[in-house]
Amino acid sequence: MDHTRDETGNEMGDMTPAQIKEFFIEQRGYWRPWTETMLEANPGFIKQYAHYAGYPARTGPLTPRMVELIYVALDASSSHLFEAGLQTHMKRALEVGATQTDIFDVLHLVAVQGIAHTCQAADILAEMTDLSMAEPIEGKLQSRIDRLGAPYALSLAAMARLDPGYVETLLGFIEEGQPGNGLSQAERSLVQLALHACFTAFNPGAIRQIIGTALSQGLTSPELLQAIQLGAHLAVHGTALGANVFRQLAAK
Repeated sequence: MDHTRDETGNEMGDMTPAQIKEFFIEQRGYWRPWTETMLEANPGFIKQYAHYAGYPARTGPLTPRMVELIYVALDASSSHLFEAGLQTHMKRALEVGATQTDIFDVLHLVAVQGIAHTCQAADILAEMTDLSMAEPIEGKLQSRIDRLGAPYALSLAAMARLDPGYVETLLGFIEEGQPGNGLSQAERSLVQLALHACFTAFNPGAIRQIIGTALSQGLTSPELLQAIQLGAHLAVHGTALGANVFRQLAAK
């Protein structure tokens, strides 16, 4: 007999399909055709997934607003692009206090995400080529790099020597591309940590820089851990795709 309990001590065993569906909707906030298919084929998966996927959001120190904004970032990310989840979590974010400016600040961070990988690739290029003929970084540009590089997990030294004009445009996009009065700097660090820690775009170098910045901003280890945990269950979207394809084949 299954005597699994949730984090409040409630027993989850011996649930009927109707109770599992109710529990899933309570924990995850949605019910879709793929979950119906999985409920019929493997009800234990749906029951345990609701518990597993909902655990970080329910038990960590981040506010519901921050949790939903992180989900918005993860589903909107170019490494995921999951529209159904984005609609669910953007709606929920607005319901729990996020503003339009918060949303578009998150979407700006989504656009910035790829720059970290580009800069890391430039570092590798610099390691394997001769930079002796490259000009040193101009003082004003270096000041901008010092101010913005670490908070956005950007390693810009090699790129600035190889192509200073490119770095000027990157920094301009960061400085002027984000909306005013949106997230705090610490909140931006949480969103960026979730984006770079997610398995769809895992970036250890960026994670190290962001955690260092976040700790200096006063964020705690439990807050950072929760931001990291929120991305794990996005892998279920592959399961959802498979369940939907199976349903289509079974209907033929």
